[in-house]
Amino acid sequence: MAGNIARRPDGRWRARHRDASGREHARHFDRKLDATRWLAGVEVAKSRGEWVDPALARIRFGDWARTWLDAQVQLKPSTRERYAVALRCHVLPIWERVPLAAMTHADVAAWVQQLVASGLKPGTVQYAHRVLSLVLAHAVRDGRLARNVAQGVRLPRVVRGEVVFLDHDQVERLAAASEPYGLLVRVLAYTGLRWGEATALRVGRLDLFRRRLHVVSAFAEVRGKLVEGTPKNHQVRWVPLPRFLVDELARYVAGLGPDELVFRSPKDGPLRNSNFRDRFFDKAVIASGLDGLTPHDLRHTAASLAVAAGANVKAVQRMLGHASAAMTLDVYAGLFGDDLDAVAERLDQAVSGRVADQVRTTGTRETVTPLPPRGRKGR
Repeated sequence: MAGNIARRPDGRWRARHRDASGREHARHFDRKLDATRWLAGVEVAKSRGEWVDPALARIRFGDWARTWLDAQVQLKPSTRERYAVALRCHVLPIWERVPLAAMTHADVAAWVQQLVASGLKPGTVQYAHRVLSLVLAHAVRDGRLARNVAQGVRLPRVVRGEVVFLDHDQVERLAAASEPYGLLVRVLAYTGLRWGEATALRVGRLDLFRRRLHVVSAFAEVRGKLVEGTPKNHQVRWVPLPRFLVDELARYVAGLGPDELVFRSPKDGPLRNSNFRDRFFDKAVIASGLDGLTPHDLRHTAASLAVAAGANVKAVQRMLGHASAAMTLDVYAGLFGDDLDAVAERLDQAVSGRVADQVRTTGTRETVTPLPPRGRKGR
């Protein structure tokens, strides 16, 4: 066994070992058996690559969380701000002064239960837990923890609310009531752009000849300021335009330069969601009899109208800029019910046709044994 055990003058037993860098680590025990067991456990952990220096795990969670957040250079400003808010509001009040080594799976589970009992929505609880888990995962990768104690904790389920889908007539009523932003409503309802993508759309990104929108940027509000960055999931994409929107857009942007925003506030600045809803959209929703509708619901409408027009899952995914088709199905699986029924019907027809064909080609025929020729009886 690597390391050694020696008895000290005071009668206690000292177990020592060295880590990969040559640094010595020691613990003292009243019994030699306990020292032997501890040292054996250390060597097993080393052989499995699970041993970590206990001194590295003494850092407080709050200090390590700030180190982790500073290291997330890949995050968009809006995502970084959401992480910071989750840390500040839900994670650090409990964990800031707790050393990483002192955190247990049971403690994290109790914290989640506490968040639920406080009345937080399931989605908020899940997000807070996700941020905590990301911080601990960073500590595991840095060799400060052997495992992430937040993994496997039971979380409350998020129940999706009923998704609102408008038909063509409802879209037109809403657009008419939203003037002078009726075109914006139509674009949202027929292209599925996110709010930040639509308001960051510039004239030069319109390819009206090919009937396409090039989505390369989006606005996000961070601490009250609009920040322009890439679309969600960094999904730069081309989005098809219905022909009736092409002519309307051509008239709308006539005389504007390629770098100018297509949709602007009354003062020619970027449109803010809160101002747009308060001054135009919410009033139009009430006037159209569509109480409770939000601009984001028009994205759902775009998906439903596209599916009704014959679009498959992959086409809807590309149009909406989802990271995967699975994400599209998570939200819109019900829209593809008719397609699945048609697939089942075609499979049934294929199998039935195959069985019928087998019967025709391999079926048995009844054989008739001919009677022997009638001859004369012998005399």
